[in-house]
Amino acid sequence: MTEVLFYHLERSTLAQVLPALLVRTIERGQRALVRCGTPEGLEEIDGHLWTFRDESFLPHGRAGEDHEAAQPVLLTLGEAAPNEAKVLFLVEGAPVSAEAMASFARAVVMFDAEGAPDAREAWRAVKGAGLDATYWKQTPQGRWEKAG
Repeated sequence: MTEVLFYHLERSTLAQVLPALLVRTIERGQRALVRCGTPEGLEEIDGHLWTFRDESFLPHGRAGEDHEAAQPVLLTLGEAAPNEAKVLFLVEGAPVSAEAMASFARAVVMFDAEGAPDAREAWRAVKGAGLDATYWKQTPQGRWEKAG
């Protein structure tokens, strides 16, 4: 059954949190699909993943470019997962149905205060579809804890 994780970005930005989650996904031997809400957001994330660490970069590519099927992390605006990702990341309000989430082992919905209304709607859809959903928030110390 698909596990859906809702990460509420209250203390950190997407740029601070997403790379670490993608690194963990790769370390677990899984591929990721990052579905962005806007072309501008995709551009920003793409650039950030090349430079978020001084000593290394996060290997990734964009949907529609060469070798997309071989990418451990694939950035997209669309629904297809040509890299056969098992983990779906939804960022910047990227829309997706609970049925589409169910085709992945794990779906991660990342949202800030502005995206909270859409995240609440997604939560209801996920729960209504019978998927396992958990809500994660940051402590004042910056650690993530399950809140629901």
